[in-house]
Amino acid sequence: MRNTLRLDAGFTLVEVLIALMMFATLAAITVPLFKDFNDAIALGQSQRLVQTELQRARMGAVTTNHILRVRFNCPAAGQFRTVELIGTPTVPAAADSAANRCSTTAYPFPAADNNVVTLPNLDGPVMRIDSKTSFTASQTIEFRPTGIAYSVNANGTSGTMLAGDAAITIAKGPHNKTVTVNALGKISSQ
Repeated sequence: MRNTLRLDAGFTLVEVLIALMMFATLAAITVPLFKDFNDAIALGQSQRLVQTELQRARMGAVTTNHILRVRFNCPAAGQFRTVELIGTPTVPAAADSAANRCSTTAYPFPAADNNVVTLPNLDGPVMRIDSKTSFTASQTIEFRPTGIAYSVNANGTSGTMLAGDAAITIAKGPHNKTVTVNALGKISSQ
């Protein structure tokens, strides 16, 4: 018997085409899954950012004995900021409800001075949720030094203590996540 060495080793065209078709099929299945996964990550990060800022505002109100508000879509869509109330809950200063209230130019972070006579001193930085997400439901939330949460009326005056949960909803396409605040200031995610 003779040993022969086979020199035509390799893949046939049919085998290569079958492998490419299998790869294309797997790619077609997995690409949408990765997109949904990335959307979920962006949505979750935005939700955690909002929840953290609400908790920071509540704790800031309690520790500094000042009223703090968290305003959404302020100064622009997808942005939010914690601001110190200027004036009183029933008679806020005109500047408190001005269009530029969330502007870091007019109200810088950190404050230009820490003099207790010149307010605000406790405004936070402008925060931004992921650019792929947006607020679909939100209202300005006010935290009192007691930690209790109040609604804020359109004219800038304090509303009533929250009767139910105030919901801040963040959306990405058909998916959404919610951060809720109850009257006692408890903040939770759903």
